[in-house]
Amino acid sequence: MSALIGITCSIDEQVDRFQLNAAYLDAIETAGGVPVLLAGGCGTAQEVLARLDGVLFTGGVDVDPAYFGEAPLPGLGEVSPRRDSFELELCRAAYRAKVPALGICRGCQLMAVALGGDVYQDLPSQMPAALQHVQRAPRGHKSHAVAVTAGSRLAAVAGADSLRVNSFHHQAVRRLPEGAAVCAVAPDGVIEAFEDPGHPFWLAVQWHPEGLWREDDSALALFRSLVKAAEEVSSHGR
Repeated sequence: MSALIGITCSIDEQVDRFQLNAAYLDAIETAGGVPVLLAGGCGTAQEVLARLDGVLFTGGVDVDPAYFGEAPLPGLGEVSPRRDSFELELCRAAYRAKVPALGICRGCQLMAVALGGDVYQDLPSQMPAALQHVQRAPRGHKSHAVAVTAGSRLAAVAGADSLRVNSFHHQAVRRLPEGAAVCAVAPDGVIEAFEDPGHPFWLAVQWHPEGLWREDDSALALFRSLVKAAEEVSSHGR
């Protein structure tokens, strides 16, 4: 049976609307999974997780710095209290239950914060020498390279020690959670991906593979590896 992959949605809290880029669904379906849209706040994270085989934490607005003990800096963007609350709970529950998870952009940052790490609230002001991480080019354009850590899960999945990626973020992981390991960095030293070697599948990337997978096998491989891990965990029970 195909794995059920929960996909987190953005929330427009002004008009109470959930929304999601269809590219995420298409990527999971192409990878062999069954996408399930997760409307934050409709049921507890534990109730939702009990019905899933894997989770995809998607991109979106900024993570509230209150969750890592900081006041908002001037460069902080929009935050979504409802989304943060649900996804942080879901992330922690997935980690404890060893449910496979892939994080993308905001999802990468959320997976760090949920387990005790933190992020740069605004790279341009906090790391002025950084590259342009909000590219002025179409989503399918690969704007900069990342170096992939040899021997990492990401290296095995992508089949390469270097990747070119797209970039649409002004926040980035600064401090990793305990047990996590960096598995890709940009030329300026910004963390572009991390993983937890002690978890069946816990991988987070800062770029947007859902914007690349149709032409890039390494991007599609990320979604296929999530689905495969979810199928394996589900078949053995949890």
